Amino acid sequence: MKAHRHHRRGQLRRSCIALGALLLAAACVPGTDGSGAAGSQGAAATAVPDPGKAGKVTLTVWDQQTRGGANAQIERLNKEFEHKYPNVTIKRVARSFNDLKKTLKLALSGDNPPDVVQANQGYSDMVAFARAGMLTPLDSYAGLYSWNTRFPQTLLNLNRVSPDGKQFGTGQLYGISQEGEYIGVYYNKKVLRKAGVKPPQTWQDLTGALPKLKKAGQLPIQFGNLDKYPAIHTFGVLQGQAAGSAEPVRETVFGRGGGFDTEATREAARTLADWADKGYFPKGANGKGYDDAAKQFADGKGAFLITGTWQLADLREPMGDDLGFMPPPPAEGRQPVTTGGEGLPWSITSKSDHPEVAAAYLDFLTDAHASKVMTEEGVLPVVPGKAAKQLDPEKADGQMFAGWQELNAADGLVPYLDYTTPTFYDTLSADLQGVLSGKLSPGDLAARMQKEYAEFRAQQRADGEDAK
Repeated sequence: MKAHRHHRRGQLRRSCIALGALLLAAACVPGTDGSGAAGSQGAAATAVPDPGKAGKVTLTVWDQQTRGGANAQIERLNKEFEHKYPNVTIKRVARSFNDLKKTLKLALSGDNPPDVVQANQGYSDMVAFARAGMLTPLDSYAGLYSWNTRFPQTLLNLNRVSPDGKQFGTGQLYGISQEGEYIGVYYNKKVLRKAGVKPPQTWQDLTGALPKLKKAGQLPIQFGNLDKYPAIHTFGVLQGQAAGSAEPVRETVFGRGGGFDTEATREAARTLADWADKGYFPKGANGKGYDDAAKQFADGKGAFLITGTWQLADLREPMGDDLGFMPPPPAEGRQPVTTGGEGLPWSITSKSDHPEVAAAYLDFLTDAHASKVMTEEGVLPVVPGKAAKQLDPEKADGQMFAGWQELNAADGLVPYLDYTTPTFYDTLSADLQGVLSGKLSPGDLAARMQKEYAEFRAQQRADGEDAK
């Protein structure tokens, strides 16, 4: 939902450290055989496919790149792919994240599924689809196209599923991601100037600015949570700040940490409820759409907007030089931390009639030229190229890329919380609406998160014992 690496090779390798901690303990050997659908190798490609020799092909692609810059770069790249291979027609179906999440399982289980889809990482989507044999392992293509060297292994591993189909972060490769992303703080320079507030340098600056903005008659934080996932992102930022570093929450998401019944979880929930109670968010935020909130922010209604890098392209056109962006500023003396990772990976379905053309398409979407196109459209590529060097560091685009470097250098990325269990997205998004409305206490939220987490991990352990 959510440019992982800078252009210079040395910085690329150093930044891998940041995402390395996101992974489960053991890295896998690509192409490992195993039992079950998730372990099936599929037809192994032995030479780089030539889509031009595939005859007349219609490639059906489902994606969630519906926003301005994300949509623009995909449209450009699709046209270029069709121009390069006139025999190939891309039949694109673009859906919002929520719509894609709701409809993809049914589409993949049908008799005529798409050839290429974006399938969210984690237990509820990619792991479930791989376990059911709905996706094609990509390890042979990764070798042919040199994806294993183009992308850091830490990034590839986020799209791996174990042979038994029970874990992600290890096993066979089922997707490659085009975008990097993280949750940051957009700010309207004009609104801040009117209120006599400077762009925050620390977390204390940001929180201290909220009552000043309210007193000056400005909405401190624009926010809409009708779509439910925005609160997960805001809560993740608050939880990271309360924890003081990425490691505690990150370890828990991947099943190695102490869980969610922590003071950091409760403090994040208290802050979220407090911001709502004090009017730092719009009234009725649970009933306001995410896109509506972004449009109102662009219109000058709100000093801050806490959301992902994917929103930058939509905001920069209407706001121009009034738009600023930064990772959540760290507390005094601390390193930056925020929710982030990579965008939804692109996968090839197991029933595709054109897997080799699909693999060539995935390669085209993620090569150096694609990185240039994405940068031009205000989208953060997984692997930024030379175009990133030319961005103005005083403008939002340049700030976004610089923030990515800072977060990687600081090991400051926390994975999306919905990775935690197969149902965590649904339960947490609903519970956070309760926190915002005052119907669920911070303590109850922490207890509910911990209960689901513990039950899922216990079931995983039991399944492992049964397998023995």
